[in-house]
Amino acid sequence: MSNATRYLRIADDFPLKRGGSLPEVQLAFETWGARNEQDNNTILLFTGLSPSAHAASSTEDGAPGWWEWMIGPGRPIDTDIYHVICINSLGSCFGSTGPASIHPVSGRPYGPDFPELSIEDIARSAHQLVSLLGIEALHTVIGASLGGMTALAYSIEHADQVDRLVSICSAMRADPMAIAVRSLQREIIRSDPAWQDGHYYPQAGPVTGMRLARKLGLISYRSGQEWMQRFGRERLADVRHSRDMFDIEFQVESYLDSNARKFVARFDANSYLYLSRAMDWFDIADFGETDQAALARIRARRALVIGVESDSLFPIHQQRALADLLCELGRDVEFVAMPSIQGHDAFLVDRDRFSPVLRRFFADDILVTEQDRFEVRECATSG
Repeated sequence: MSNATRYLRIADDFPLKRGGSLPEVQLAFETWGARNEQDNNTILLFTGLSPSAHAASSTEDGAPGWWEWMIGPGRPIDTDIYHVICINSLGSCFGSTGPASIHPVSGRPYGPDFPELSIEDIARSAHQLVSLLGIEALHTVIGASLGGMTALAYSIEHADQVDRLVSICSAMRADPMAIAVRSLQREIIRSDPAWQDGHYYPQAGPVTGMRLARKLGLISYRSGQEWMQRFGRERLADVRHSRDMFDIEFQVESYLDSNARKFVARFDANSYLYLSRAMDWFDIADFGETDQAALARIRARRALVIGVESDSLFPIHQQRALADLLCELGRDVEFVAMPSIQGHDAFLVDRDRFSPVLRRFFADDILVTEQDRFEVRECATSG
């Protein structure tokens, strides 16, 4: 089966916000659905830190995507109605230019010589791709986690192009807790001797460091309540009988180890470091003297802001603050507080709660019913 991922060279000599430039930039992306005659039905989707552009299956690639249940014919983001573009972020390792890419002059991977990367760079590269595709207006810009930050940056810097904004489990800036977690993850990776100051190519790189960093990430992505409900204190059926008394014995340990090993096999360590740091640097106030001044630049007609009550990485007070400011600015905003126990990753796995909210938003029906199982506040004002 052919690969649905497409690649587009979007720029030569691409300057970055924090200095330096890239001699050329390629972005990987996938699309679903078709552009309508008015060319006003395109949804631009930004991913979190680790996913590729393969958000859903297609006729070209039948493998399930990371948001399979959300995108497709008859699904909440209905590809019989909408044209969807999902972009692999600049700096990532799934086809877009990043630290693992070959420098066109040296012929070697960029590695740590890749320029400092910002969320704004990711947004601007996406805008150039959209422009090269000949799309002048976007129906919706949507993103979760790192993607939510990118969606905010895009909606501010290219305000005339965005009619709707959806921000999920994201924020105007990272809280100290999130920065602390990512800081420790980066230190773990860089402490692995195999990292070699980022010059590990073509070797496998800091496998142990990446595995441990991923475990820490997984713990922050979910909630203690879910760990208890899902694993409890259950032991493995076939406990390893080794002399190591600290070997894996509990099911939760086994889950973390298995997931981390799969992740290490597919993700580049330097890309992880760059994207992680970009999240820490992002601050909405950089777009204006105050948060309110920055958000005032957004011209989206409607906005949907979703948070999860058990999210410790992007606590729900951050989404509520974003929605409140947009309300104060007279935007038509719907804020949804999900009671999911699945933490930050709920948007990837809690289909029962997220599907109705996104389906309602894209169907232009934002009325709240007695059957809703979560806190919803609407702010619909003129102006």
